[in-house]
Amino acid sequence: MRNPSIFSSLKDISAKYHDFLREVPDGQFQLTPPIGGWSYSEVYAHIFEFSILTIKEVENCIKGEGKIKSTAFIVKIILFFGSFPPNAKYKVPKALVGRETKITKEAAAAFIQKFLEELDMVYGQLHLADPALKTRHPRLGYLNASQWFRFMEIHLKHHLKQLKRIEKSF
Repeated sequence: MRNPSIFSSLKDISAKYHDFLREVPDGQFQLTPPIGGWSYSEVYAHIFEFSILTIKEVENCIKGEGKIKSTAFIVKIILFFGSFPPNAKYKVPKALVGRETKITKEAAAAFIQKFLEELDMVYGQLHLADPALKTRHPRLGYLNASQWFRFMEIHLKHHLKQLKRIEKSF
């Protein structure tokens, strides 16, 4: 995997989330959008909570706490192309259902900062991970540290598109 370029991309994407956060009107941040679904607030809470949980999985791989498992072919394709299949609808994994929460813009900014700090720490250790050791993703199966890193990038990009859809609905 191209970990240095993914790391750079994660930093750039996080900056876009931060910039977008500053532009969202305060009164709209926690409102359910006209198109329904999650508010900006819920998207930010989800994406950065899940990204921090993803970093924990990377850390588990680095610590050698994974299993030797194969990665499904479709997952390899997703990771290669860097996006989920078009027009596919994804539901929140059962383990995360009910964790949707509305947060303030200040809490969202703090979440981004915490994510970036943890990202910096784990990136410095990423080379220590055994590529054969993997931990389980609730939807994609077993991923190694580099695959988790790539998934984080894909997931952040996916939800950035969601924010744009919400914005267009107001």
